[in-house]
Amino acid sequence: MTTNPNAYGELTTAISKQLSTLRNDIPDVMKGFGELAKAASRDGALSRKTKELIALTLGVAAHCDACIGFHVQALVRLGTTKAELEEALGMAIYMGGGPSAMYSANALAAFEEFSAA
Repeated sequence: MTTNPNAYGELTTAISKQLSTLRNDIPDVMKGFGELAKAASRDGALSRKTKELIALTLGVAAHCDACIGFHVQALVRLGTTKAELEEALGMAIYMGGGPSAMYSANALAAFEEFSAA
């Protein structure tokens, strides 16, 4: 990730534009993906915030900067604290080792960016 203080905002905006193209070009697939996302992330036995923390840690483990951007943005909207984020990232580092530590640093940068906005 760059030192650009708006890097994750710019990344999520750019990806959103491309996802819009996919929604137009392959609507059935993208509608199905959207429905899956809604069903998986709604409050249930686990809160939406907990599910977003899980999604973030999976994005960290998969080394997906766009996933980090979108899930951190959602976590900020859900009122996640820095301490909650860091504990979840600790689990990602525990399970994913050094590469997850590097992407956890990216997730912290995204949190700082979206929290400042």
